Amino acid sequence: MVTCPECDAEIDVEETDLDEGDTLTCDDCGADLRVVSVDPFELESLDEEEEEEDFLDEDEDDDEEEEDWK
Repeated sequence: MVTCPECDAEIDVEETDLDEGDTLTCDDCGADLRVVSVDPFELESLDEEEEEEDFLDEDEDDDEEEEDWK
């Protein structure tokens, strides 16, 4: 059993059946999750990952604008 990082519901899967990078969906809240570590076992919301990528993309755009300005 693993616990959803979004809603703390128990997800009925065996930790030994999952590898780092595998994805699954929480049956209770519908969150898309990714295994980020198997020892210790840790899940991360894919929504959080997308938000981080969006933030990084915005920073890259800002850098390009600064270079164009110079």
